[in-house]
Amino acid sequence: MTPLGSTEQHGPHLPLDTDTRIATAVAKGARASLEEAWLVAPAIAYGASGEHQSFAGTISIGTDALTTLLVEYGRSAACWTQRLVFVNGHGGNAEALGRAVTTLRAESRDVAWCPCATAGADAHAGHTETSVLLHISPSDVLTDRWLAGNRAPLPELLPTMRTGGVAAVSPVGVLGDPTTATAAEGKRIFSEMVDGCVRRIVRWVPGPDGMLT
Repeated sequence: MTPLGSTEQHGPHLPLDTDTRIATAVAKGARASLEEAWLVAPAIAYGASGEHQSFAGTISIGTDALTTLLVEYGRSAACWTQRLVFVNGHGGNAEALGRAVTTLRAESRDVAWCPCATAGADAHAGHTETSVLLHISPSDVLTDRWLAGNRAPLPELLPTMRTGGVAAVSPVGVLGDPTTATAAEGKRIFSEMVDGCVRRIVRWVPGPDGMLT
């Protein structure tokens, strides 16, 4: 079980490794609930984050490089493990995961991936991620600096983001409203993410893009 995150801006109030922290915590939580023996590997902390490149602190390796990394990682791991799952904490990694896992499965390697998903989540550094960080890493949430960002639904923002990135729709780098976040809500959301990951792994039914359904 390998957490996959990113190193990217999360507004003025969250750390650059927010996605990696969440993916790692979800993977460890899932492992604790699974009856089978799973290992949690050190996280892959860099991903495809080009949409955040206008903000300082963001380090993106892009979809092509991430795809290659995941393919080679999977080939290496498959030499000694029977099954590998990437636990993904950053939506921008989905295309690379789909490409890489499809390749690995075509090579007869039992690899899949699952998202850190929850119903009704906002897009980036808003209520959802801030609540989860208040639960798993409260000392690193700068509540005196949080600011509401663009609250429009992500599908409405995507056309502009594809050409101008997050900065084109949110000068503060936030998509959603972190000021409504609470640790109690974070605990609920985190539990939903862990339970969802466990259910997907137990079922082990990869979809066409390798994501567990």
